[in-house]
Amino acid sequence: MESGTAGAGGGMKGVVYRGPGRVAVEELPLPVLQGPRDAIVRVTRAAVCGTDLHPYRGELPDFAPGTVLGHEFAGVVHSAGPEARFRPGDRVFASDVVACGRCAQCARGLHYQCAEVSLFGYADVVGKPVDGGQAEFVRVPFADVVLGATPADVSDEQGLFVGDVLTTAYAAVRNAGVQAGDRAAVVGAGPVGLLAALCARLAGAVETVVADTDGSRRARAETLGFRAVDPAEPSAALAVGPGGAQRVVEAVGTDAALRFALETAGAGATIAVAGSHHSTAMPFPTGLAFAREWTLRFTVGDPITLRDEVLGLVRDGSIDPCQVVSDRVPLVAAPEAYEAFDQRRAFKTVLEIG
Repeated sequence: MESGTAGAGGGMKGVVYRGPGRVAVEELPLPVLQGPRDAIVRVTRAAVCGTDLHPYRGELPDFAPGTVLGHEFAGVVHSAGPEARFRPGDRVFASDVVACGRCAQCARGLHYQCAEVSLFGYADVVGKPVDGGQAEFVRVPFADVVLGATPADVSDEQGLFVGDVLTTAYAAVRNAGVQAGDRAAVVGAGPVGLLAALCARLAGAVETVVADTDGSRRARAETLGFRAVDPAEPSAALAVGPGGAQRVVEAVGTDAALRFALETAGAGATIAVAGSHHSTAMPFPTGLAFAREWTLRFTVGDPITLRDEVLGLVRDGSIDPCQVVSDRVPLVAAPEAYEAFDQRRAFKTVLEIG
């Protein structure tokens, strides 16, 4: 099928936001190709991300009820426009960032700064609303840019991580400049934080200390061979060693986490911030930053630019993102999965759809 609908007159199931603390699996119309660069993807795997919890917790009061959620997904092309590059039957994964790929910002590799930028399943928080991938089918705009081909030796589950979480972690470590012999610190032991720690190890960090206030998350970090500390402890910032960390990744997105990241940073350190920040309240220690000659970089992550590099690491066995998955459930169990994730009874949940 090259144009038209994913299935005339048919329907599908998808995860729909209904208000703070409420998501539902509902019957929805099948998506329709709207342009020559569109593709319709039959989703096989999707994941619940920490970013999805912001509307779920009521932290985005204007988030539109009825939004189909989810920006981490992989599957098989069901139909495609003539300029979509992919054909029906191709295995693909999606970048969480929707961008045109043809403007000046995209040409610079700044896809998040594209005038057409959006995020799947995130209402109008970033650009125009685009239905998300926690559904049986999803329309992908600019599919020639937004979709990546899933190699035969990469699973759909691994592919969805390349489309967001793993590539975001990789970008943060790269932007922090981690290299052989560095002491690194990662603030936040969620999926992005643990994958960042694994990427820092891969980049040659002699030691990576992981900080998190949650004891179970610290325990998970320790099972992966990292030293874990509680940032609430008075001596936690000293745990990275004499002089502080040379490279720091903040993967939480709160003022407290960023403040602790700065406390761990040594002279000449680079701090890469991958946590999603919205606050304007935090006072920044400019005098200390000047005295210690810090570099502070904010990292949204760009799977469109970096996915081939990250796919290479997955394919050669350097890193397997699936090791952070705690739960695999069917699509119909999504409401329970959101509740469990919100209450930290689940670490990373994958929805098995097809």
